[in-house]
Amino acid sequence: MSTEAAGAVAADPTAPQLALQLVYLKDCSFEAPRGPRLDAGWNPKVNLDLNTTVSSLNDEVREVLLSVTVTAKEGEQTAFIVEVKQAGAFLIRNLSDEDQKRALTSVCPTMLFPYARAAVSNLVTLGGFPQFLLPPVNFDALYARSVADAQNATKN
Repeated sequence: MSTEAAGAVAADPTAPQLALQLVYLKDCSFEAPRGPRLDAGWNPKVNLDLNTTVSSLNDEVREVLLSVTVTAKEGEQTAFIVEVKQAGAFLIRNLSDEDQKRALTSVCPTMLFPYARAAVSNLVTLGGFPQFLLPPVNFDALYARSVADAQNATKN
């Protein structure tokens, strides 16, 4: 944002604003029930679960919590389970209800995901396993699908 644009936002208190205030790791865990016993053909089946929750910190600041759970299995044996709860405090001011919902369920998780991805990768590596990187996630597509699903549910 240019200094001119920033000055315009500061001069207009009714302008819509979405601003990241703070990013923090709220909780994490790593479990490797059998330790890093790897066969030569390490090719686990990986399951990724994502969840987003929102809570109010005050009238204009929301905490968005992105929960990421990764379970890796070799056959029926669990190799590791990683859970990361990456949080961010976001200033939200003068957004319509629809824009605020989109921001909280798409834009904010998109901003938090790289931090969660790095935390998962670090925990897996510290656990003695080969480097693991989560694939990119398109939160805009997930949001669009949830809106479409909600519209279809109201039609039925």
